[in-house]
Parts: sequence; C-alpha cells; structure tokens
Amino acid sequence: MQNIALITGINGQDGSYLAEFLLERGYEVHGLLRRHSTVNTSRIDHIIKSDYHKIKFFLHFGDVTDSSNMMRLIAEIRPTEVYNLAAQSHVGISFEVPEYTADATGVSTLKLLEAIRVNGGNCRYYQASTSELFGGLPETAPQSETTPFFPKSPYGVAKLYSYWITVNYRESYNMYACNGILFNHESPRRGENFVTRKITLAIAGIIAGTQEKLSLGNMNAKRDWGFAGDYVAAMWLMLRQSKPDDYVIATNETHTVREFVEAAFAELSIEIRWQGTGVNEKGYDAETGKLLVDVNPEFYRPAEVEYLWGDSTKAEKELGWKRNVDFKGLVKMMVDADLQTVAGMTAEDYKRGRTD
Repeated sequence: MQNIALITGINGQDGSYLAEFLLERGYEVHGLLRRHSTVNTSRIDHIIKSDYHKIKFFLHFGDVTDSSNMMRLIAEIRPTEVYNLAAQSHVGISFEVPEYTADATGVSTLKLLEAIRVNGGNCRYYQASTSELFGGLPETAPQSETTPFFPKSPYGVAKLYSYWITVNYRESYNMYACNGILFNHESPRRGENFVTRKITLAIAGIIAGTQEKLSLGNMNAKRDWGFAGDYVAAMWLMLRQSKPDDYVIATNETHTVREFVEAAFAELSIEIRWQGTGVNEKGYDAETGKLLVDVNPEFYRPAEVEYLWGDSTKAEKELGWKRNVDFKGLVKMMVDADLQTVAGMTAEDYKRGRTD
C-alpha cells in the first residue's frame, strides 16, 4: 500500500526536513499551507521545483483552526500518516497573542484528531509536542517522559492541551496517536526570531559590516539544542512501532545562551571576553576590545524557562533513534549558512582573511 503523509505546517523548519525525509522513502506527501499575500514557501521551494512536485508532492491551502477544512482534506487525501507540526510556535510571541496561540496551537489539535476519527481513525498520527511543557524547573532535570509538566507560557499551556487531547483520543478511540516531546531543535532553516538564528544572523551581519552588535535577553537560560534534521527521523520512527506511545527527543546535554554565543563566535576564531552581570553584561572581542554582545531587558519574558535538559533514553532504546549532529556541529552549520548568505563567505574564508 502506498504510504501517504499529510504534514501540517509543511513550510516550517520541521515540515521541510520531514517532507524531504519522507519523499526519499517513497511517500506521497501532502502539505498544508496557510494562504498569505506574500510567498512563504522558501524552505520548500527546492521541493516544489523538483521532479517530486505534482507526482509525489502536493500542497493544499488551509488552516488547522478550520475544522471543516480539516474534515474535507482528511476525507480527500486519505492519509496513512498525519504529522501535525502547525502551530504558533514562538514562546515569546505567545505572551502577545495568547488567545490566538491557544486556538492555533491547542484547540486546532482537537479539530484535526476529530477529523481523523470521523473519517475512520485508521491512520497513524504524530503530534508535535515540546519541552516547554516542563517549565524548566532545575530540580526536575534531566526531563523525561515521567517528569511532571509545569508550562510557563501561553504556548506551553496550549501545547499541554494538545498533548493530553492526543492521549485522550488514543485511549478513548483506540487511535494510533503519539506525542513527540521534542527539545529545542535548530538548523539554518530556523525562523529568524528564534534565539539561535538571531545569534548566527547577527554574527554574519557584524562580519558583513551591516550590524554593530548582538543584543539578547536572558544569557543564563539553558537549552538542550539539537539538529532538526535528526529530529524528524524520530517522528517517523514513532509511527513505526507496534503500539503508540510518547517519547522525549533530546541530546542529553544542555548549554546556556552565552555558551551558544561563544561557540558561534569561536567558529570565526573570535574569543568573547565577558564583563558585568545581568542587564549590564557585555561581551567584547578579546583581541580588539570591540563590543559585540549586550543584554536588552526588552527581550526578557514575563515568566522565564530557565533550565531545559532532556533525557532521550527511552527513544534511543525503543526507537533505535540517535542524533548525528552534535552541539558544535550544529553551531558550525548555522554560522556557515548565514555567513554565506549575508556576507558571501564561509567561516574558513573569514579566518584566512584575518591571518593573511
């Protein structure tokens, strides 16, 4: 039987990597797009222009908040697998648009699950869950599938609803439905308003001479950062098991925002020397003394998640999943990509220029 996948949020970071992953395995892939007045398919344009388009790859306009649209698409496509990746996924922005976040990130999951149930409920369902469920309490780290939830943002609360409604439909209707509790996963395709991409883009701008410095919020926040391309493989593996279950996907290590900054600048052989603490903390080029990093309290959140550190032992044991890109490799990948785009050079080009 032909494997047919429906991916909501296909034009996002995870959606684009997952589409590539499934197409390489012979899937027919359908993707859900929200209609915009401007083109928003940059992450999947290479697929649209490939031989897959209109043979194995199809796009549909719609919105996960529209239940009638979800009913129709499930009935027409008859997917064997559904990957629900669509959401208002920025934690900081969720404080500014909490009601929309609740609808687009929480209640929309119910609408999609109900569409699947009404249409027979015989496809396999993946729900994109998040480490933000845990709230980052240091005493709970490392966080696993048994760690109590304590979300600290409208986004986290909305995802908590999505998590439990997925479990509820699994238990109530015997549906194959899984939650992937993915810790932070990044790539050169990460949105520009997420902190990792903000860092690497700013560094590229500093090198290109179009930006003076990098301004950030909480430098002490710790995150478990992995590569999005590795994590989509875990999504697929969750739907290959004999029984549905929920899994934490993480790297089993944690780094501060400050460490990410240091590692990113180090790719260009720039050492950061720190002075001050809190809002007065500043980072200088140790060689030239130039100010490169400062703290802007405007970037602080109303409720900060301080400490995320995942334990993916269960996924490694039961799914056979493992990451291929480590922290240093991830930072290098992102720095190189943004430096090439913004400054037209690689990190090696820049380092050679400094020594010539």
